[in-house]
Amino acid sequence: MTTTAATPDITVAAWPGCAPRLLRDGVEDCAGYLAGGGYGALPGAEEFLGEVERSGLFGRGGAAFPLAVKMRSVRAAAARHGREAVVVANGEEGEPASIKDRWLLRNRPHLVLDGLRLAASAVAATRAYVYVSDPAAARSVEQALAELDADVLGGLPISVFAVDAGYVAGEETAAVRAINGGPAKPTDKPPRPYQRGVAQRPTLVSNVETLANLPYLQRHGAAAFRSAGTASSPGTFLATVSGGGVPPVLYELPHGVAVSELLDLHGIPLDQVRGMLMGGYFAGLLNREALAVTLDHETLRAGGSGLGCGAMAVLTDDCPVAVAASVLAYFGRENAGQCGSCFNGTAAMAAVAEALRDGSATAQEVERLQRWAGLLPGRGACGTLDGATNVATSLLIRFPESVADHLADACATCRGGAFRAERPYAVEEVPA
Repeated sequence: MTTTAATPDITVAAWPGCAPRLLRDGVEDCAGYLAGGGYGALPGAEEFLGEVERSGLFGRGGAAFPLAVKMRSVRAAAARHGREAVVVANGEEGEPASIKDRWLLRNRPHLVLDGLRLAASAVAATRAYVYVSDPAAARSVEQALAELDADVLGGLPISVFAVDAGYVAGEETAAVRAINGGPAKPTDKPPRPYQRGVAQRPTLVSNVETLANLPYLQRHGAAAFRSAGTASSPGTFLATVSGGGVPPVLYELPHGVAVSELLDLHGIPLDQVRGMLMGGYFAGLLNREALAVTLDHETLRAGGSGLGCGAMAVLTDDCPVAVAASVLAYFGRENAGQCGSCFNGTAAMAAVAEALRDGSATAQEVERLQRWAGLLPGRGACGTLDGATNVATSLLIRFPESVADHLADACATCRGGAFRAERPYAVEEVPA
């Protein structure tokens, strides 16, 4: 396992036997990136779109949507309406449990910019943005842009657009709305950005890690890309692993790695694992059955969970009821305040979860929590409410004994001091 300090608090590591594609030692400047074959001649748009399609590259921001489908939709909309497209590299990363996009922007900005120009060329975009909330990431990208000769980007103007950090600020319609001069809050869909986005033009909003895979794909091709991972979840992905009393690590993993193997490498004894918070906060909780899971989209979806942004928090000493209460309270604070179902629903679920944590909830209140978790998904403009219901549902289904203990005010863990966190399992780092 090779490691390097991205910041004083964060270690990055490659998976044994899998050559890293995204992680590397140190901060990479333009000369180093060019020496490694970066910023090669732009390929033909159709040729490259075909390669992206064959690669099976899914978005790494959370939704795991096929990138080729998204790119073709933007390109087709631009041609159909006679409007030039826009590409946005989404590095806002409002998920507190994740560090991957900030790491890439701070340490490998040229890899991200190269991916951005490849995406722009493929969808015939004439304008591009790097959308961030981390000041150190913004400075890194600005410095990288200053290192580039104008012809390297093929005349593509790229701007850094900075917003205040927030859970909802990274949603794609929030990014478009902010760049258009509004607040960084989601809007109703349709229209989606590929239909009408920045300056009312067809817009590709793609996660920073997703775009960072494109230079590898250009240089090595789809077959090489698929040489790591599984048939349905090809390639590698960046995983932020935190919790369990072990310092957080950013790993580059091939899809299909077993959770048990990852935690063994991470240094957490498997007999101490109580469960996991998956996909950042969005995909909810897993119990000890997580130890039998492999990290790929098909396996996690089949088990009612998800890989999301690749962030995983391990529960060892913490009570899952208390963890769920902290996460739901976070959703209650961080919702955009625009949709009544989300504003009221997250607050109501958080109130029940906190009462349950504190031993004051009734069985009727827990029944209401279960009912809300079943009725509320899909009712908000973004995924915040869905994330909250995932947490509530997974708590009730996967940890019924813990729920029963709290209804009886008999949780031995919480008697010693319940887990309470403003930003649960947040990966905090010293600003670069």
